[in-house]
Amino acid sequence: MARTEAVGLPDGERIEDVDVSEEMQGSFLEYAYSVIYSRALPDARDGLKPVQRRILYQMAEMGLRPDRGHVKSARVTGEVMGKLHPHGDGAIYDALVRMAQPFTMRVPLVDGHGNFGSLDDGPAAARYTEARLAEPSMAMTENLGEDVVDFVPNYDNQIMQPSVLPAAFPNLLVNGASGIAVGMATNMAPHNLGEVVEAARHLLAHPDATLDDLMEFVPGPDLPSGGTIVGLSGVRDAYATGRGSFRTRAKVSVENLTPRKMGLVVTELPYLVGPERMIEKIKDGVQSKKLVGISDVKDLTDRTHGLRLVIEIKSGFNPTAVLELLYKHTPLEDGFGINNVALVDGSPRTLGLRELLDVYVRHRLSVVTRRSEYRLARRRERLHLVEGLLVAILDIDEVIQVIRTSDDSEAARARLRDVFDLSEVQAEYILELRLRRLTKFSRMELEGERDQLLADIAALEELLSSDDRLRAQVSTELAEVSDRFATPRRTLLTEADAPVRGGRKAAVDPESLQIADSPCRVLLSTTGRLVRVDIPESETGIVRVPKRSKHDAVRSTVVTTVRGQVGALTSTGRVLRFSPVDVPSVPPAAVRLDAGVRVAEYLGTPKTETVVALVDMSPGAEDSLAIGTRSGVVKRVVPGGWPDKPEAPAITLKPGDQVIGATQAPATDDLVFITSNAQLLRFPAEGVRPQGLAAGGVAGVALAPGASVIWFGSVPRSDDAVVATVSTASSALPGTDTGRAKVSSLAEFPAKGRATQGVRAHAFLKGEDGLTVAWAGIAPPHAVGTDGAARTLPDWLSKRDGSGSPLEAVIGTIGGSAAALDGTAGEA
Repeated sequence: MARTEAVGLPDGERIEDVDVSEEMQGSFLEYAYSVIYSRALPDARDGLKPVQRRILYQMAEMGLRPDRGHVKSARVTGEVMGKLHPHGDGAIYDALVRMAQPFTMRVPLVDGHGNFGSLDDGPAAARYTEARLAEPSMAMTENLGEDVVDFVPNYDNQIMQPSVLPAAFPNLLVNGASGIAVGMATNMAPHNLGEVVEAARHLLAHPDATLDDLMEFVPGPDLPSGGTIVGLSGVRDAYATGRGSFRTRAKVSVENLTPRKMGLVVTELPYLVGPERMIEKIKDGVQSKKLVGISDVKDLTDRTHGLRLVIEIKSGFNPTAVLELLYKHTPLEDGFGINNVALVDGSPRTLGLRELLDVYVRHRLSVVTRRSEYRLARRRERLHLVEGLLVAILDIDEVIQVIRTSDDSEAARARLRDVFDLSEVQAEYILELRLRRLTKFSRMELEGERDQLLADIAALEELLSSDDRLRAQVSTELAEVSDRFATPRRTLLTEADAPVRGGRKAAVDPESLQIADSPCRVLLSTTGRLVRVDIPESETGIVRVPKRSKHDAVRSTVVTTVRGQVGALTSTGRVLRFSPVDVPSVPPAAVRLDAGVRVAEYLGTPKTETVVALVDMSPGAEDSLAIGTRSGVVKRVVPGGWPDKPEAPAITLKPGDQVIGATQAPATDDLVFITSNAQLLRFPAEGVRPQGLAAGGVAGVALAPGASVIWFGSVPRSDDAVVATVSTASSALPGTDTGRAKVSSLAEFPAKGRATQGVRAHAFLKGEDGLTVAWAGIAPPHAVGTDGAARTLPDWLSKRDGSGSPLEAVIGTIGGSAAALDGTAGEA
């Protein structure tokens, strides 16, 4: 290295020799640290990068609340750049745009007005668009003026800015993040706000909660674009280690475009996949001969119906097989790699689900603690002033005399302190008091304010002195945020292949695009899981269940074919038609209902409506459908009379009534009602005349005042038929009373006439007042908890009016086994 002499330099200046490699290494490390800490990675507490945090804070300072008008995005960009973020307007506007895009953020933080871009096109320039804070951003920035977080100087030490936002909800998990730093990157998937909040509340209540406990609340990501996540093993890996991946499939339905043409209609695409990109990939696949059977692709997306891509299928091709080729060769199925890297205490860390929630929970506990301490200090200060005012008002004449006889304000302040035993602050406040405040009414107001301040101080001191109360307060505030901003889940989760409405699974080989219409059995669990069991023709009707697993209590089952038609009867009395071909399939050698899809998500039924039974809708069905309602009405539907429509009524319900159970009932079976007051009525099915779809049924069971039906179904006349009941006290908190259960032989219950009350099925002990769960059918009965896990019932038969035995855990539902419903109980 050449040495430069200090010749002719001004006084005080010199040239030093520096090793280039050391200088480059040090400079690069400083640059890398700056990129990691100040630009590319989000903070694990509020889930924001510095530029995003500065945008939200500056917009809040500008008063751009949701109840005020939009302002030009260029103005926001200029304010942020000039005061907080001197890295160029391009980076600021890009971050602003991303926070306003509903297809990028699960809960957008900016309310944008104008062209903020799409998945295929960029946004308009900042001078054309307008923005203001969205409602959730108010929850992210609230209480900033109450010393809830630390403030740090801006880049030129002229303005203070928050180092982190209070973040009233777990933004990092809810909205995800992506960024590339130096030597590391982050890529986090969005989640459902309601699910994440419930997991955070569970962690607050149970600090030692395991990952499995938290995954009961957060089963997987919830992407803004919807779609279906196929396989959850990669998601669990990411939740456990911070790294993993999953595949996302579009939501596709097979529809009749014209009476003679079938097509695939795409209404939801994988995350961050745009329709124009999808169309381009399809056209490339057709030209390269990788895709066959496609005649045209149309984009019919509009603001009324949302995304709608129509893929027309050539005559003679199976749409479901073409769909498999699309999954293979186009972004209709896409991957997402999870890399949960975020800043924790200023250092980048790879975090799993539990660690992410733990960091956020600790942050909120700190925020609420600091806020409470701030409010406590302010109320104590105010109480001090109010007490001084009350002293002055009680002897106002002497106060005025002291002030009038004083030489100056300093002397008046000193004399007030001495005469009335006041503090310096109280004396000064009295001197500044206006005379119009010194009325009787003002005294009453001050006394009321004093009492309120004392109550507030006591409540705040109690809150700060108890960790349990502090956690409860944070949990309550999280619940309030969830009530305000949570939305239903958009992304369907499935362990098996992704379902496609109307038909899918077929050979991927383009030369063989046909699907065999083989026999199968569709099972519906008591916890709402739907699964298909493909059965070889040589073993038609046989279902083997080697061991118990989650969700394995069966509510209903139907024997059909893969391309047959099955109906789902709901609690409102309507039947929704679907094909088993799009239901997740499991092998008959090991039936696992937990591999199925949630029927409510699959059919898109609202939360107020549940699927109670599966219906054989084939024209050749021989057995009628027996329906029982909560108010005790029974109906048998004429077999084989279902219209060829996506939806049809099965019974006309009276106001306030709902279907409680249904089953395919041969005339030789018995129909059984079990009521909440432990009455069981059984009578022959042949005693109920079949009716048309529009009929409202007949009286089934006579109910006592206040009682209702909790279970209905048909049971074969067999010595293996049993009745299982669970009694509890309605006054107990949910989940605290495990109750008492018993299993009895159905033969002990004598048959009675229809429209009678039946006989007692369970004797209540002191404190018990009703049945919560009941079931009748071919043994063995299977019980599951509210989480779907297997529960144990008594393994001996009790007398029909016994009181049962205590349970070890709460039972949510009881159902039959898959094998027993097939008449193969001995193989279960």
